[in-house]
Amino acid sequence: MRFWAYLVDLIVIGSIDRLIINPIFRALDIPLFETDFFAPISIATAITFYGYFVLMTKFMGQTLGKMVFGLKVVHLKGDQLSWGTVLFREWIGRFISATVVVGYIIVGFLPKKQGLHDLFTDTTVVHEK
Repeated sequence: MRFWAYLVDLIVIGSIDRLIINPIFRALDIPLFETDFFAPISIATAITFYGYFVLMTKFMGQTLGKMVFGLKVVHLKGDQLSWGTVLFREWIGRFISATVVVGYIIVGFLPKKQGLHDLFTDTTVVHEK
């Protein structure tokens, strides 16, 4: 379910980029198709990507993809998600998990279905009641 929720999130983020970011770049005559890692379009889409996950998780406890599939990010101790927890989980933890691919694969094998980024922050994703 988390995989499908993530795909929905990627569609949402891609739509935001294509409906808002790309037209702004075209209007300002900034090139859209640069391969440089630090190209303005790469930075803008990274901000959209990480901003979406951080803000949605902090304020809603779930992204639109998680909402569709009835999933929610919770702290294992029952605490409210702090900014530090959310920033680390969604920004640094997600980067680490994506770099070390096993970070996502382990979700299927751990009892609490935690990814590497969840293990770092004492969080998990549960089905909403």
